[in-house]
Amino acid sequence: MRTLDLPEIDAGSYRLRSFTSFDIPLIQEVSSDPLIPLITSVPTNGSEAEALAFIKRQHQRLTDGSGYSFAIAEAVSDKAIGQIGLWLKDLDQGRANIGYWVAPSQRRKGAVTHALSGLTNWALDQAGVHRLELYVEPWNEGSWRAAETCGFLREGLLHSWQDVGGKRQDMYMYSQLRP
Repeated sequence: MRTLDLPEIDAGSYRLRSFTSFDIPLIQEVSSDPLIPLITSVPTNGSEAEALAFIKRQHQRLTDGSGYSFAIAEAVSDKAIGQIGLWLKDLDQGRANIGYWVAPSQRRKGAVTHALSGLTNWALDQAGVHRLELYVEPWNEGSWRAAETCGFLREGLLHSWQDVGGKRQDMYMYSQLRP
């Protein structure tokens, strides 16, 4: 695969940018969340070394061509409050998927909707993606409402789709197509 360049994406009150060492407090905060480390590569150990290793893994995704990992940062303060990624495993088929999380202290403020809208527009316009997919646990109403607000269509329920914490979980599947 080819090395990717991470753009900075304007997302209204937020911007999508590269992770830096200034984002260590965010990684440490979410490492104690009961769900985020189960479904992401966020460490369960909140040490500075583990947070730096997480940041390094996000940069490595560009080098190995597997995807784009963005910090979701407040536009004015540049404080990182979450992560959103565009994963390219199936790009040869014109498909990519999106995953995201926001620190519990920052939820219900519109960050996911802004970030998802910004990344979706960029991916469908600039990244050569024809079909975007995302998967959301049925209980995660905030996440699936954000997806629907951003124009994603729920295509169905995938039974026993993903292992989360050692247990098979159902997921709603959402998509958005290039116009």
